[in-house]
Amino acid sequence: MITRFWKDRTFRFLSLFLSLFLLLYYFCLGYIGIVAPGGYYSPFLAEHLNFIEGLRYLLMQSSATILRSLGFQVFTTDIWLRAVGRGGIILAYECLGYGVMSFFTAFVIAYPRPFKSKLWFLPAGLLLIQSLNVLRFVLLSLYWKHTDLRESIDHHDFFNIILYLVLLVVLYGWTNKKDERELP
Repeated sequence: MITRFWKDRTFRFLSLFLSLFLLLYYFCLGYIGIVAPGGYYSPFLAEHLNFIEGLRYLLMQSSATILRSLGFQVFTTDIWLRAVGRGGIILAYECLGYGVMSFFTAFVIAYPRPFKSKLWFLPAGLLLIQSLNVLRFVLLSLYWKHTDLRESIDHHDFFNIILYLVLLVVLYGWTNKKDERELP
């Protein structure tokens, strides 16, 4: 019976997608729990294999570099980004985009496309996600403090809506693109 379901492309895609998404998403949450002090903290992993802090550092420094190139004086710590005279952000774990990256990675891996197509599309999509994330940090540092939107909408929700709309368009284009082998 399972074999019959597994032969169904839709069932196989949904099963793989959901399994991969949950695996990736909860792996990230678990890893954050291991490398953040308290609980099941692992000093070795926190010191030597902490890709979470590496991603945070990359996003923070990319945002700071853009702000500096725009002429703003910027201060950063491990979790703070501040544009002098404007505003700033606290780069919490939820801001890193691991949920969206887990969704995107699981979708691309599970979707029935040639491996070669996935090989370039997956890193390009992850780069797009984090580029938009950096743009969000820059804009929040410059404008969020001085807007009335702060009272009516959470910037995480607003960003996620925009990001998922962009990803839907990108994924739609990728899933409907003909392979080189299919072209006449």
